Order: sequence, then C-alpha cells, then structure tokens
Amino acid sequence: MNGDEQLLRGRVYGCDHDDPHPGPFPARTYAALVGGPLDGLLLDITGWTAEEVDGGVALATELSRWPGGRALYDPSADEPRTPGAGIACRFHYAGDTP
Repeated sequence: MNGDEQLLRGRVYGCDHDDPHPGPFPARTYAALVGGPLDGLLLDITGWTAEEVDGGVALATELSRWPGGRALYDPSADEPRTPGAGIACRFHYAGDTP
C-alpha cells in the first residue's frame, strides 16, 4: 500500500462518520493523532505555521476523562516533519483537561 492509499484510509478529526466527503484529501496536510481517545484519527493542519504545530492542540471530545472536555496532543521534538501534503507529523496524547 503506497502513502496515498494509507492517507485515504484515515479518518479526519471533526468530520462526522456519515459525511459523504470527510477526507482526508491528498492535497491537504495532516498530523496523525497517537494514543488517547482520538488515537488513529488525522488532524488537518494545512496552513499551520511551525509555531502553531509546535504548540500542540486541545481537541474537544466526549471521549476524554471529562465529557465535554479536551484531549491534549503535542508533537514530539525528536520526530521529523515532512513538509507538504499528506501526513506531516504525529501528535502524541498528553492528557485531558475539563
């Protein structure tokens, strides 16, 4: 399976499971979410600056420790980033917040 086929098998955070066009799309840039309640999903980071990626994210989810809370994900400084379309980096689960 090539990289494009792998990309198209992922699900994008924030898209409904029954959305007829949920993505991912080959021309967009994604971070793979690793661990925690959103493990295996992709986060669309198209157009994000390096500083925004470095800051990580707090993603709203009903699957966190606190219903209606946020799952925290951060990039690893030790992992390379691939510029351009496709999966550019991985964000690792760092905990939950209300």
